[in-house]
Amino acid sequence: MSPVTLLILLPFLGALGILLTPAKYARVWHGVAVGSTGLALVVALFVFFGFVPGTAGYQMVDSWHWSEAVGLSYHVGVDGLNVGLLLVTALVGFAAACVSSEIERQPKLFHILLLVMVGGALGAFASLDLFFLYFFNELALVPTFLMIGIWGRGEQKAYAAFQITLYLSLGALVALIGLVCLYALSGANTLDVVTLSAWLRQHPLPAAQQTLIFGLLLFGFGTLVGLFPFHSWAPLGYGVAPTATAMMHAGILKKVGLFALLRAAFPLLPEGVTAWTHVLSVLCLGNLLYCGWVAMKQRDLNLLFGNSSLAHMGVIFLGLASVSVIGVTGAVLIMIAHALLAALEFALSGYLYRQTRTLELSKLGGALRQLPFIGAVLVAALLAGCGVPGFANFAGEITVMFGAWKTLPWHVVAAAWGGLIIGAVYMLRAVRQIAHGEVSPILSPTTDAGPLARIPYALLLVALLLFGVAPHILVDRIKPSVEQLVKLARSEPAAPPTPAVALVSPH
Repeated sequence: MSPVTLLILLPFLGALGILLTPAKYARVWHGVAVGSTGLALVVALFVFFGFVPGTAGYQMVDSWHWSEAVGLSYHVGVDGLNVGLLLVTALVGFAAACVSSEIERQPKLFHILLLVMVGGALGAFASLDLFFLYFFNELALVPTFLMIGIWGRGEQKAYAAFQITLYLSLGALVALIGLVCLYALSGANTLDVVTLSAWLRQHPLPAAQQTLIFGLLLFGFGTLVGLFPFHSWAPLGYGVAPTATAMMHAGILKKVGLFALLRAAFPLLPEGVTAWTHVLSVLCLGNLLYCGWVAMKQRDLNLLFGNSSLAHMGVIFLGLASVSVIGVTGAVLIMIAHALLAALEFALSGYLYRQTRTLELSKLGGALRQLPFIGAVLVAALLAGCGVPGFANFAGEITVMFGAWKTLPWHVVAAAWGGLIIGAVYMLRAVRQIAHGEVSPILSPTTDAGPLARIPYALLLVALLLFGVAPHILVDRIKPSVEQLVKLARSEPAAPPTPAVALVSPH
């Protein structure tokens, strides 16, 4: 068993442990969730630092046939595209498990669903077979619907659960149709990325078929990400979701759709890339400008974070649309940085809601005085959200803009105006309203987070700062795989994968 398979198994084993633990030991349910995600984080660190930088091949691979008749196999491994995503998924999963102690009603079911969500996300990122990527993603999405419907807050939770179920189910169906078309039309009798990529280089699909499949994958997985104009499910869904659910979905599950495009659509369908990237470059401006303007009008902290999250997706899509090594590398950087930032933002808003039962910005003044730690971390998160240097978000955004400037200069200008100026307005206004001024009456009885309760917030913030100050830790791992991907997306001769070094599969 490779460490990647162990990483995927740990959350599921934790869920099984909670399921088998009787109610008289209910106190251990939360501890099992924290322990299993903590072990997963340790394994993820081993995978990340055990990954050999500068290589484009897959490492730490596990593979066995699941159904030889239809060419499906359990095939997992790590390369530059997913090694950082696996690490942040484990980190966010651990942080989400830590803050889930707030759940009082049916805690057993909640923690089981949370661990299934974490395990599904890890499996999706690690999968090198597109069927299992889709399967694990759906496995992670199902708990989202249940958790919002059962543990959501506010009068709109039923509507939000229905809306997010409708949008994401429709997006997943469109993506599934695209994968089925890819399987049927390729003639390769497999959805294994390695085998399928080699087959399509020798037997490329006609341009019309590539264009059709790429469009299905773009709009299917794009809906799961919140690509404009199929984005309206996200802000309200995050606004009513329990804290741990919002952290996992906004921070992690939205990245699975982006990752699927990088793993399947761009390298396998170069003619589709040529046909659709102009459309993608226009739609990403909808995320950047429209969602940014909507965020400026919000008076609820969760709705502000939800719309800000969608605006950041526009920068990622701009990096993908550039189809350049620098731009796509920056897009993967932002995927990792935004996972940490979104999780931190919703963890903080969840803490404030538990203390005050409101997230109305005008009622949360003086947080720095009343809640020094939570207030300081919130200010740091808001500054990271508007692209202040020193945070990982800035490293990714500036890289995307450099990468997209040559082919999409006007889009970069719009992104700078929408992402930096508009983002700075609503984020700095939130800093002024929440952190400064006199302590509001509703904050007066609140207490700051204790020493142990500070751990998840501190870990997320430290990771944001570490990857912001030293982005080469990620770039050295990401860039070789991106170079390989861009060559395939541009129909250029791809260099053979780097020979095995350590823990590299013979595949």
